[in-house]
Parts: sequence; C-alpha cells; structure tokens
Amino acid sequence: MALLDGLRVLDLAMWRPGPYATQLLAQLGADVIKVEPPGGEPMRAFRSHFDLLNQRKRSVVLNLKDDRDRARCLELADGAEVFVEGFRPGVADRLGVGHDTLLARNPRLVYCSLSGYGARGPLSDVPGHDVNYRAYAAATPPDAVSPDAGELPVADMAAATMAAFAITAACLRARATGVGDRIDLGMADVLANWVGTVPSPTRPAATGTAPVPGYGVYATKDGRKVTLGVVSEQRLWAATCRALGLDEHADTPFAERLTRVRELDDAVAAALAALPFDDAVARLTRAGAPVAPVLTRAEMMAHDHFRSRGVVADGTVGSPVRTAAHPPLPPGPVAELDEHRGQGWATGPTADLTP
Repeated sequence: MALLDGLRVLDLAMWRPGPYATQLLAQLGADVIKVEPPGGEPMRAFRSHFDLLNQRKRSVVLNLKDDRDRARCLELADGAEVFVEGFRPGVADRLGVGHDTLLARNPRLVYCSLSGYGARGPLSDVPGHDVNYRAYAAATPPDAVSPDAGELPVADMAAATMAAFAITAACLRARATGVGDRIDLGMADVLANWVGTVPSPTRPAATGTAPVPGYGVYATKDGRKVTLGVVSEQRLWAATCRALGLDEHADTPFAERLTRVRELDDAVAAALAALPFDDAVARLTRAGAPVAPVLTRAEMMAHDHFRSRGVVADGTVGSPVRTAAHPPLPPGPVAELDEHRGQGWATGPTADLTP
C-alpha cells in the first residue's frame, strides 16, 4: 500500500502546476481522474512535457459547456475527496464547477484552485506566467536576463508542491471533521513567501564575487563549472584548500577569511581553472570538500544518486518523497485521451495502475 491509497482526486487542471501537484499525489497512491476538454489538454501536443506530469492518472474527456458532461463531472466530484482546478479566477463558476457549487453538494470536499496571483486581490485578474510571478515576488535579481526556454519554471513547481502539501493537510482535517475546505493558492504568493524568509528584504545586483571564500560557481580548465559551498566550517575550508594544493591557506580561520575574501577566492578560482572538470570533482570529493558539479539535465537523469533513490527511474521521473513503511509508487503509465470514459472511482488501492 502507498501513503495515499484510497484518496480520490478529480483533476481539471492543465499545463504544469496543477498536473504536477496531482502527479505528486498519484505517486503516493491517490486515485486521480484527469478531466480533459474535447481534443485533450493542450499540453498533449508537447508529449515530452505532458508525459512527465501525468503519470498514474486516468483520463476522461468532458465538455463542461455541455449539460450532460457537466452533470457527469458533478457526479464524479460528489464521490471525490479532492477537486483541483487551474482556471483563471471566475471561470470555474461560469462553467458550473465553482467551489460553492461543489462544496454544497459534497461538504467534505477539499477544493484547490491554482492561479497566478490567487482568486482575490488587486492582481487576481492579471494574466501572467512564471517569469511574471517571479518578478512580482521579488524573486528576479536586478541583473536578470530573459529566461531560456528550458529554464526551470520555479513558480510553477513551487506552487504545485505547496498545493500538494496544502491538499494533504486539508484532507487530514476533512477526514477528522467531515468539513472540507477551499484552497486558494497563487503562484506568486508561494514565491513571495520564500523571498520573505530571506533576512534581507533587498538583494544587490550579482557581482560574481563570493560572499565568503570558496562559496560559489567556478570554471574548470575545460570550460565546465563546479560549485563549492564553504561557509564558516574550518574543516570544509581546509579540505578544499588541501584538495586544490592551497595548503598555505588551509588553517586560515573564518574571521580572517572574511577580511581576505577577494584574495582567497581568487586563489580557489585559479586552482580550479588549472584542473579538468572530472579531476577537480574527484579531488574535492575525495578530500571531503563541499563540491557539486554543474550538471546538464541529461547528466542529472543518469546520475547514480538520483537513480538509486528512485527520483529518476527508467528514464523518467519518480516521486521525490522517500518513506520507509509506505514507499511511493514507481513511474507509471500515461493515459491516452479519454481512455477511462465510463469509469468511476476505484473501490480499493490503485497500485495496480501498471504499464
């Protein structure tokens, strides 16, 4: 059995945040029925993206503008514990599946709305995407450039993870009290919360200068990059210095290092610039220094660490959650469009959703 076996989730969300949130739940055993519009979710046109976000779900096509299909959606919602939608504020109400309607029919329901700026507030009707949410949340540095197409969509993924957490918490309460809830989650809100936990309210423009010696991104001889994470720890600084042949600096105490940041960090950078990437990583790792190579996506997907933990499996993504007693389910199938028409909620565990 998985942690969320028996949890019934009706998912009307599209693109990335909602589908990733419900996939996180599905990987822990939830029975997720994905409701798609006629023709399918638009992201099906990008199967390399779609398949990574929609494993272990069932697919049903329903046209919410059709009375019969809308009635079927309401029927499924009556038997669900969780309802997830990612429409712009007000759209779910116009389609007849707003939270007031569904909670009146199913008072135990946890209804989660995911949108850019939330359902209420001065920005609630403003359209946007990841780059916009970062900007409003002060998560874009002053020297930022336009993101690449392959850049990690931080707001999307952060909001999805927060949604899965909030849904699980609300379900615990609903099961204990019989009273559901409406979760109004804005992507910009989550990033604003993250930024707000950083002590300094402002962030200076990036200078490329390490805050302390041995903390930052460094180029190697062959043009690749590694990161070092030395802060105040004397043993980590000493290990870094000895691995790089900088023994004369190894015993420099932290207080002194702070007065010689540029000098010492330049020495670290120069030592790394003289070493090939693989040699640098091997030396520093062997010495017990806090080193991490800057990997490509393909290298990360092939890395033994993530494969051994099940985060990556069979060339796709597994669950990021690790538990001892109830392990997450392995990567599973992606439903074809409307594959599960006519099906209702499963009566038992859904772990039999295998390829």
